[in-house]
Amino acid sequence: MEVSVDKVVVPGDVVEEIRTTNDRERVILGPGLRRDGELVLTTKAGVLRKRKPTIYYVDSYQKRYVPSRGENVVGIVTQKVGDIFRVDIGGGEQASLSHLAFEGATKKNRPDIAVGDVIFAKLLVASKDMEPELICVDSHGKRGKLGVLSSDGMLFDCSLSLVRKLLHPQCQLLALLAKEQAYEIAIGMNGKVWIKARSIRETIAGINAILAAEYTAPKDMPALCSNITRTLFETS
Repeated sequence: MEVSVDKVVVPGDVVEEIRTTNDRERVILGPGLRRDGELVLTTKAGVLRKRKPTIYYVDSYQKRYVPSRGENVVGIVTQKVGDIFRVDIGGGEQASLSHLAFEGATKKNRPDIAVGDVIFAKLLVASKDMEPELICVDSHGKRGKLGVLSSDGMLFDCSLSLVRKLLHPQCQLLALLAKEQAYEIAIGMNGKVWIKARSIRETIAGINAILAAEYTAPKDMPALCSNITRTLFETS
């Protein structure tokens, strides 16, 4: 069955729109799509989405994370084996993180990381034939926003569809929350979110707003943030 963007798809549907695009145009296939010769087929049920310029993916409700190269993830350090840290990112197996994968790290100058720390990192290697490998620097060797997250924050899990909704350019939730209260946040594509506000009460309020946003329409986002903030100050 042939399908188009913003339509419900099931595994095996043919995305005709991708096949008829300009041959000189670079098309990126995201989660839920695969190429089979001249055809592009869907591999899971959901809604077919398109992001500019030519990025296609299937937006579906999913909790199990499949590592993909280049994605930012939030994980928990579970073990240290020699010069390698084992990090739980919620995939089929734990990821490895070298102590040299940090800005300014050398064999003598090692990062101060302990078991239980929360890490915001980027997937350098993600293949079905190899274990995932993480780094905490960008292409210029700079830390940026990656690295060890503060223990004062709170970590919680959510669905992968909610993560994609939060990171969508048209989602106003994070900007609306920033107008109501100050906070720091790290969103992993693996469905793990770390957030830190000025107090535990405000942090929990932020978590409640994010979780409630999964089934909230974009036009109702301002009302959601206002209700969370009003409840926060009434109970303080």
